[in-house]
Amino acid sequence: MPEVAVETATRASRAAAVLFSGLIVLVASMPWWAGSGTMRTGVELLYYLALAQIWNLMAGYGGLISFGQQAFIGIGGYTLVLFAYRLGLDPYLSLVIGAVLAGLFAWPMSKLLFRLRGAYFAVGTWIVAECWRLVFANWSWLGGGSGISITATVRGIDPWWREALAFWLAALIGLGSIAGVYLLLRSRFGLALMALRDSEAASESIGISVAQVKTWIYVAAAAAFGLVGGLIFLTKLRISPDSAVSINWSVTIVFIVVIGGIGTIEGPIVGVILFFLLREYLADYGAIYMIAFGLLAIAVMLTLKGGIWGVVQRRFDVHLFPVQRRVRQAQGASGGGFNVETST
Repeated sequence: MPEVAVETATRASRAAAVLFSGLIVLVASMPWWAGSGTMRTGVELLYYLALAQIWNLMAGYGGLISFGQQAFIGIGGYTLVLFAYRLGLDPYLSLVIGAVLAGLFAWPMSKLLFRLRGAYFAVGTWIVAECWRLVFANWSWLGGGSGISITATVRGIDPWWREALAFWLAALIGLGSIAGVYLLLRSRFGLALMALRDSEAASESIGISVAQVKTWIYVAAAAAFGLVGGLIFLTKLRISPDSAVSINWSVTIVFIVVIGGIGTIEGPIVGVILFFLLREYLADYGAIYMIAFGLLAIAVMLTLKGGIWGVVQRRFDVHLFPVQRRVRQAQGASGGGFNVETST
């Protein structure tokens, strides 16, 4: 038999690792040279990137199509109101508490939602999110339906430091989501997650606990959304049920992932960039950029299987973040070479 070697990286992924490292340095230095407008846009782009990556992990790799993740954005945001604004706790510590609470609430919710399958699960997550919206709308101590300003939570913090900390946190969450998803998918848990997406019955037949894997990924995604939700409203400094638990969060994230390429790490990056480019160049026309983005999503679903990055991947075999293993004949071995890849 010819000798074989298992490859876990490609030439493109090695170049991407170098570029990613340079990007981290560039982003970390931005508070010292970028303007306030650029910083605010950067924060928004980075938290959308995190939301898209986490939703793609759930749906594209785990097969959990949820339209109710805005519930956890709301939980993270209102945890900030409760602990930082009402109880006077440090706002940055409140972000961590929001993530923990979102994960804790997600666990019993998953027990109910996992009784549903397919479209019923997707609709069920949205209905649960609407229940949370009503809870916040009727909780007068947290502002009720009209919302509440939380500017007092950041009083005493120097404006430059407040802006810089928000940006660094967004960078940590946004860029960290790429690295975290990549490392997770390269692990045994990631292989189990992708196997579950392909076939739950087959996964159980090889010893994978489907219920356990689905619960863990749902709870982890909820915690991540709760953390981002707290950051969103720490930068906006005002929150209301209609802004925190809005279906628009899920719609935008789904569009981003579908256009970029669901089931790939690179897809959400492409989708976020396109979303912000459309919003930037169509900003003078009001909300028409969302109409354009929706039409683009429909066009991609009809014509480009796997989204924009899916087409690039199939045509040029470019993998910036390869989660598959490639088995190749070792150099110098006799006989024809071969290549086997696991499914992503």
